[in-house]
Amino acid sequence: MVFWVFGYGSLVWNPGFEVDEKVIGFVKDYRRVFDLACIDHRGTPEHPARTCTLEETEGAICWGAAYCVRGGPEKEKAAMAYLERRECEYDRKTLVDFYKEGDDSEQPFVTGVIAFTSTPDKISNKYYLGPAPLEEMARQIATAFGPFGNNRDYLFLLEKAMFNIGHEDDYVIELANEVRKVLMELGGVPKENKLSSLLPVKMKTSHGAVALDSPLKKVNALAGAITMDS
Repeated sequence: MVFWVFGYGSLVWNPGFEVDEKVIGFVKDYRRVFDLACIDHRGTPEHPARTCTLEETEGAICWGAAYCVRGGPEKEKAAMAYLERRECEYDRKTLVDFYKEGDDSEQPFVTGVIAFTSTPDKISNKYYLGPAPLEEMARQIATAFGPFGNNRDYLFLLEKAMFNIGHEDDYVIELANEVRKVLMELGGVPKENKLSSLLPVKMKTSHGAVALDSPLKKVNALAGAITMDS
């Protein structure tokens, strides 16, 4: 038995389990949204963090990383048990087709890839927050924190990870920039976020082009990520 899992949040930079293969690519007809509550890692029940899930959107693509686990039932069982603990706020295991970066074939690289997703219904899924105005989400992310760190670093690390794999997400960049604005309003970027704040920032020019500010080469490597993250 072999299984593949698609990482589109913290799994992109921190899988946290033993993998046999990592492939950069995307899934079709899904987009990344910050509509899921995290109450035990980077948030609390009183002040939940916002983490990402997948939203079905026809024509969209979501870039990330697919991880393969092979090597026998015990190894695969251990990896899945770890993932189920880590992704406990997600109530679905959705099977998706995964397309490999640079593969011009219209056929997926691998089918039946597991993606941890959430039911977009606040009644049946207690962790589903749903969408909110950008400014409201940014303020929530800027101020939420839990036993494994703060919510804003989750967002900044995702922004950096997508840059590192060469497939930035405009929505992630927009939200991260809004969080930086909130942090400045609250009295400046906290000490632990100064490194993250140096990430490239996309800015629209007067001609509608996109420019990059604060080159990533100025950023030193971040400290080791926490193993259990959501």
